[in-house]
Parts: sequence; C-alpha cells; structure tokens
Amino acid sequence: MENWKNLFHLFVTVFLSYFATLVVNPTIADVTMEAVCPVICFAHILSFDSVQIGGLGSVILMPLIGTLSDEYGRKALLTIPLSFSIIPLVILALKRTTEFFYVFYVLKTFTSMVTEGGIICLSLSYLADNVSEGKRVSAFGLLGGVISAATVCGTLAARLLPTTRIFQVAAVVSVVAAVYMRIFLKDTTRHIDALEQPILKPGTETNDVGNEPLKKTDVIKKIPLPKEILRLLQSSATVSLASFVAFFNGLADAGVQAFLMYYLKARFHFQKDQFAEILLITYIGATISNMILMPILGPLLGEETLLCIGLFAGFLNMLFYSIAWSSWVPYAAAWFGIFLFLSSPSIRCIISKQVGPYEQGIAQGCLMGIASFATAVSPLIFSPLSALFFSEAAPFHFTGFSMLCVGIAYLVGFILSTMIKVRPLLSRGRVCGEPCTLA
Repeated sequence: MENWKNLFHLFVTVFLSYFATLVVNPTIADVTMEAVCPVICFAHILSFDSVQIGGLGSVILMPLIGTLSDEYGRKALLTIPLSFSIIPLVILALKRTTEFFYVFYVLKTFTSMVTEGGIICLSLSYLADNVSEGKRVSAFGLLGGVISAATVCGTLAARLLPTTRIFQVAAVVSVVAAVYMRIFLKDTTRHIDALEQPILKPGTETNDVGNEPLKKTDVIKKIPLPKEILRLLQSSATVSLASFVAFFNGLADAGVQAFLMYYLKARFHFQKDQFAEILLITYIGATISNMILMPILGPLLGEETLLCIGLFAGFLNMLFYSIAWSSWVPYAAAWFGIFLFLSSPSIRCIISKQVGPYEQGIAQGCLMGIASFATAVSPLIFSPLSALFFSEAAPFHFTGFSMLCVGIAYLVGFILSTMIKVRPLLSRGRVCGEPCTLA
C-alpha cells in the first residue's frame, strides 16, 4: 500500500484518540449521577442535550473543517480536534465534583462539535490523498477496524481500571495521540492531474497556500456556502444517492446506539455484564468486518455491493432484535451484525471516488455533516416511539417495534443503495460538461 508508513502513523493516532474517548464511556453515567444527582432521567436528559447540540454543531463545522483541510493540509486541521479532545478529559482527571462536572459537560458539548466527526473526516481525507482508488475501500475498512479495535480495548480497559484512574489514563493517552501525530504524521504533496481539478475550486485561483499560516480573513473566505455544498451533493447521481443512503444509515446507527441497551434491559432485564458482553461481541465483529472482510471482499465485489450487503444485514439484525423470543437471541444477532459494519466505509469510499483530490476534505466533511444531522434527528423519532410501545398506551403489543423501525431505516438505505452505480471521476468528466480548469 502506498505511503504505508504515513498510514501506520495515522492508524496509531486514530487508535490512541478513540481509545482515550471510549475508555470513559462506560463510567460517564455513574460519574454524571454521582456529581449531579441520583436521578436517571435527569442524567439521560443531560446526555441527550449534549448529543443534540454536538450533532447540530457538527452539521455546520464538518464541511468547514473539510474545506480548510483541502487548502491548508490534513495535518494542520487534524491538530484542532485532537487538541480539543484533551480539554474535557483533563477537567475530570483533576476532580469529579459537581462544579468540575458542569465545566466538563459544557466543554464536552461544544468540543464534540469538532471532535466527534472531525478526526474521522480528516483521517478519511488523508487516506484518500495517499491511497489509489483501487485500494481505497480496503484502506477505509482498515480505518474502521482500527476504531473498532480501539472500542474493544477501551471497553476492556474500563472494566479493569478503577473509576478514579480512568479519566487520568484517558487524558494522558489523548495527549500522547496529539503529540504522536504532530511528530510522526507527514502531510503529503498532492500531484494534481488537470483532469482531476475540483468542481468547486475557481479556475482563476493560482496561488499555493498549503504552507501558509491560517489568517482570520483566509478562514472566512474559505467557509463553504450552502450553495457550494448543494452543488457538490448534486454533482452526480451517485453522490446524491450516497448522501441519502448516508442519512438513513446514520439515522439507524444512532437509533441502535441510543436505544438498544434500553430495549434489552426492558425486554430481558439485562444488566451491566450482559451489556458489556453484547458490546464486546458487536465490536469484535466490527473489527473482523473492517480489517478482514473489507480488504478481501472490497476488491472482489466493489464498494457498492458491500454497501448493499451491510445495509441489508442491518435490517435483518434489527428484525431479529425486535422479535427476540429468548435472551440468547440478542447474542446471536450481535454476531450476525458483523456484516452491518461494511456499510459506513463503503459509503465514504464511494463518495471519495466521485470528487477530485482538492475536494476530499469538503466531500467527507459534508458526508459527516449529514451523518451528524441524522444522529441529532434520530432520538426525536425513535425516543417517543420507544416510550410509546413500552407504555400501557401502546396501540398494539410489540415492545420491539422501535427496533423494527430502526431496521426499516436500514432497509430504505438498502433500496437506495441498489441504485448506486460507481463511475470513476475521470470516466464521467466534469459536472454538467464543464471544462477542466487548472488550479
């Protein structure tokens, strides 16, 4: 694989960063209730508000970060989310009193607008810069596998470490990730062919600002306008369809993450140990899917076929969860969901092949913004639905109906994905027959 040393350093950076973030997740609920009050509903409201604000903020910031990375380099912009992710962890590493928790909560809410999607968005753009189109689906799958491996390791570490040490370890690892990236990761020079000039880059722009410092006026000029984002999303039928698929996939993924544990607790009275087992099975399967299946099946079947397989597997997975008749069924469904994790890397790979090198950042940023919007919208749809069918006022008795609806979101994405036909950028030419322009 091209530039394998750079990719290795990127993977190490992403692993350390996600490990630092995910190792604290199992303890957040307990820390919140201990610091604020022992009321589950209030703790859940705080978590819900944080996700909503962070998701809506990401819708605006992800295209901006992606655009700036196209101009100033991936490494310079990757420094921002990596640095921001350190701050909330340091707060709770110092103390976990009520005052410190509220400071953590505010900082976490606002930094998540940049950190939640920024690291993965910029990492995908970096991969697209360094990997040829034929190997890109494998590289994107490996990145997803690294994140899944970080999740598994973070979950295991959270079970072994005492709560008093978890945030200290997370803060140290987060600092190491940022320092490691600044020392070892190298920005690569993109040699742009005339046929690969960007859709959105003006033909009159001739200066190379890749190594210039970011100025306030420069940043303002580079803010992508809504019409530019819309133009990118409408640049081809493939990009438009992939954007809709990304929305429904993000809608379903957020529904699974937010409500599956509550459903299993209400349906089978699962406790912490059962939840941990389900999560470990799920993310071990994700690691296998992204690090083994994607590199093997990607070149053979193509990313559009893998996308269809992943989305249909998501539908079947939620169908089994919704009709689970025994406590062993969720465990079997978790293993079956190994194919579900083929979808996200496939969507990102499809998008990356439809734009030029100077547009990888904004394309991945727009895609991440769509996923963030879906994450913000998902609880508004599935939370009332789930509450209704667990109440006595349910129109009919089907406690797994909300999980089935999550599966239907996957199914809609699957139907749309069957219409996607990937055509390389060079074979389809410029948008609307526009002539190529030199940067």
